[in-house]
Amino acid sequence: MIKLDEQGPALLRVEQLQVELGAGGKTVRPVDGISFDVPAGRTLALVGESGCGKSMTALACMRLLPAGGRIVGGSISLGAEALQDLPETRMRDIRGNDLAMIFQEPATSLNPVMTVGDQIGEVLVRHRSLHGKPAWEESERLLDAVGIPDPQRRLSEYPFQLSGGMKQRVMIAIALAGDPKVLIADEPTTALDVTIQAQVLDLLADLQARRGMGMLLITHDLGVVARMAHRVGVMYAGELVETGDREDFFSAPLHPYSRKLFAALPTPAQRGQALETIVGQVPRLGERRDGCRFAERCPQVQALCRSTEPAMYAVGRQAVRCHIYDPAGSMAWVAEPKSDDVLSARQLIDGKALDVQALQVHFPVRKGLFRRVVGQVKAVDGVSLHVPAGETLALVGESGCGKTTAGKALLKLVPATGGSARYGEHELLSLSPSQWQPLRRDLQMIFQDPFSSLNPRMRVGEILEEGMLSLGVEPDNAARGAKVDALLRRVGLDPAMRQRFPHEFSGGQRQRIAIARALAVSPKLIVCDEPTSALDVSVQAQILNLLRELQAEYGLSYLFITHNLAVVDYLAHHVAVMYLGRIVERGRVEEVLRDPRHPYTRMLLAAVPRVEMGTEAGRAGEGKSGQAIHSDMPSPLNPPTGCHFHPRCSEATDTCRTTYPEETRLSATRIVRCHLY
Repeated sequence: MIKLDEQGPALLRVEQLQVELGAGGKTVRPVDGISFDVPAGRTLALVGESGCGKSMTALACMRLLPAGGRIVGGSISLGAEALQDLPETRMRDIRGNDLAMIFQEPATSLNPVMTVGDQIGEVLVRHRSLHGKPAWEESERLLDAVGIPDPQRRLSEYPFQLSGGMKQRVMIAIALAGDPKVLIADEPTTALDVTIQAQVLDLLADLQARRGMGMLLITHDLGVVARMAHRVGVMYAGELVETGDREDFFSAPLHPYSRKLFAALPTPAQRGQALETIVGQVPRLGERRDGCRFAERCPQVQALCRSTEPAMYAVGRQAVRCHIYDPAGSMAWVAEPKSDDVLSARQLIDGKALDVQALQVHFPVRKGLFRRVVGQVKAVDGVSLHVPAGETLALVGESGCGKTTAGKALLKLVPATGGSARYGEHELLSLSPSQWQPLRRDLQMIFQDPFSSLNPRMRVGEILEEGMLSLGVEPDNAARGAKVDALLRRVGLDPAMRQRFPHEFSGGQRQRIAIARALAVSPKLIVCDEPTSALDVSVQAQILNLLRELQAEYGLSYLFITHNLAVVDYLAHHVAVMYLGRIVERGRVEEVLRDPRHPYTRMLLAAVPRVEMGTEAGRAGEGKSGQAIHSDMPSPLNPPTGCHFHPRCSEATDTCRTTYPEETRLSATRIVRCHLY
């Protein structure tokens, strides 16, 4: 066993763990012989693509494997106890008390028919024998400790009444209620805003430092790893392929798979160029070949890799599973050809662009027996945007600021309250449904969650044909079938997959299907709502390359809604920053992201976890600039007076608290709403 940490005794020790699923001759092994230690006060991060076995490793440690799952080899030790041999009655005492887990999806992990207080109270009753008022007071203290405002009121609320960030913090409070020695955090910040993500990560780091907890962090976000981990383990196809200290790993990743993960990250230097991608996919469960499991996707593959499985070799303070590092071997690195794929000049589509002025979307709040209107949620409150033909405008901001509502209003998927949106000669917001029908070809949308936006009862081929039939794009059956096959090939899928249902695809593949559906009617402008949210970096790189290529090929315009600023920096030409229904700063990407003027923009940029923080030099510069995060975003039902951002702004003045700032034009392409200017 190669030790992952030599600093202090291990709280959690896993040795040669093997997990099997299924029965009879149809067994698969998602975890196949991995070993690691988690010492007190230290964090081990497991990284890798979906399907590599990270979450299954965590579930095995908790003894919460799915039906048909079992530990068939190795050991899991928590202190002096061997967890794999314990009866379920003893494991119930350990779970929540000594070993706790934050699950990946708080929305599905929290009980929807129990209040927050009752769910925390369950743990306090079971593990700390607290009942009644002491349990309620401790629950309130836990919610306050995880940064939830007004904890006394929140204890009586149900999960649906909380934002995504609050639900995640409730999950943390439940996990911490038993004062565990080891915390397993499975993708604790997936799909959270950068500000909420920063608060959750700071909270976990602070709690770990105060309690001396060991932490097993599972994530595919290398920025989160750089910010949180002390040690890193890279998983691929059920086994560890590289381990090392954070600084060593981020300074010099060794395994070809690790290097490819770093190369797939979008950076400003790669603007106009294709991102590196990892060809193929993680082997399916049960699919085992001789030799190295990464061989089919590895740019360094040689004959030995296909025939002989590599051992784990020590390289300084790191360890790597690759024949290249065998001190007795003769394999060496092969120089990879440099990509010269540069973005070609964008086509213009007969000069059409989307011009939005003072867009408003207000939702009435009704109460009482007669459902009288008692207020308005101003989700979008006077937004003005311009999407040039053949270019990308990114709309960024926290969840709840109105980004998605604005995108849907422009396509009349939700009714607009006021304003105008001109596309060519058309005023979109005043068109009747029959007048809108011809424009549906030009204006399409890629929804945030492809799984819920694809009809589960329709095959992929039918999903792609539906829009063409509805809008009369291709009436001939044979031509329509040929176009479906061409679309699937264009988005990197096999035309034979047209007979499959959506549930038979991975998340990245479903996103490609959603893109193909939008392209099926030959649109000119696409509203992309978080199209890369929660995707692995390798799949994200493939989607971004595809969107970039389609824009160059067809001259498409994109309204790109996201909270991922690295993606904005790579793909977009213009950016608009939205806060509580209003645009607070907009301009060209290089203007806004290189020299942010609004305090909110600076706060967003400061909250982004960056891979540079994984190196000693990067950590030395951490925290020297940027706007600190103060509390959560206020409710759009009751926004603050004056500048909406002033309660969270360290530069707020008395004027900010009373008067909303007008637009200040800083250049021909840039405006900001802030009294500082």
